Amino acid sequence: MLQKYLSVYLVMLRNSLIREMNFKLNFLLWMVVESLWFVGQLVFIEVIFSHVNQIGDWTKWQMVLLVGTHQIISQIFQGFFYTNLVNLPELVRTGKLDFILLQPVDGQFSVSVRQFGLDGIVNAWVGVGIVTYSLYRLHVVPGLSQIVLYLATMLLGVTIHYAILFSLGTASFWTVRSQGLIWGYYNVMNLARYPDAVFKGLVKFVFSWLIPVIVVTNVPARVLMNTSQTPWWLAGHLLLASCLMLFFSRILWRFALNRYSSASS
Repeated sequence: MLQKYLSVYLVMLRNSLIREMNFKLNFLLWMVVESLWFVGQLVFIEVIFSHVNQIGDWTKWQMVLLVGTHQIISQIFQGFFYTNLVNLPELVRTGKLDFILLQPVDGQFSVSVRQFGLDGIVNAWVGVGIVTYSLYRLHVVPGLSQIVLYLATMLLGVTIHYAILFSLGTASFWTVRSQGLIWGYYNVMNLARYPDAVFKGLVKFVFSWLIPVIVVTNVPARVLMNTSQTPWWLAGHLLLASCLMLFFSRILWRFALNRYSSASS
């Protein structure tokens, strides 16, 4: 079973790469746009810390590490999943979802991985460079266990973004057009680049549990820069939030399919 899904995914990946290379200028332009956006975030940090020494318990280079981590997670998510999830409402509206559901693989799998954005993966390496440089400025040398946990928590962060956006895309079974919800969450995603210290009370609860975007980036960043003690409870929070969101998205998808009458009905 796993080999079948891997074979299908490799074919989809190959087709996506061929399509990307047919539009090289578009690929290069998106890389430039994303790079400029990232530079803008670094300039914003520089401006903020020209007036203050810390934001909560976050110093300037810890903030840079946080933004670099956000860049990696968001770009990996966009490279592998974002385009597919944005297109889900259109598949439902036009009836093209019928052909996907007829394929001999799970429908959620096919909908989620049909296209691949190479520019997102390339831009993720920009974040890797920034994270590495910020660790150098912080004089932090993470151990192997920290790096492994950092990578694991970043994957959990990608899972949360995927589960939430997939759930919003599934709303198209009832609303036909749910692009507004999807684009709205894309803006909410940017909250992940802010330190958790700026959120308080109800707002912090909502964006830590109900729409857990805060933990997506803050937890991996704290794992990597905390050499004295690993924040296991934060990693556990991220794991639990990821599992709950993924479970909810799967249940919602099955519920929607049971009430889907197809475009031909």
